[in-house]
Amino acid sequence: MPKLPGIAHKDAIRVLEQAGWRVLREGRHTIMGKGTEALPIPRYNPVNAFTMGQIARAAG
Repeated sequence: MPKLPGIAHKDAIRVLEQAGWRVLREGRHTIMGKGTEALPIPRYNPVNAFTMGQIARAAG
């Protein structure tokens, strides 16, 4: 079975910003917020496809 490609963390941040999330702080992870919710995005390239799927599910 072929490996699923990952996505660059900057691309993930850009897409989430278009969906209304904003960057709260940056460190080893970029923490994005929307209302009272917080969402961590790891800052390594590429972000694993399975990890990205969990982030997308949490973001709605």
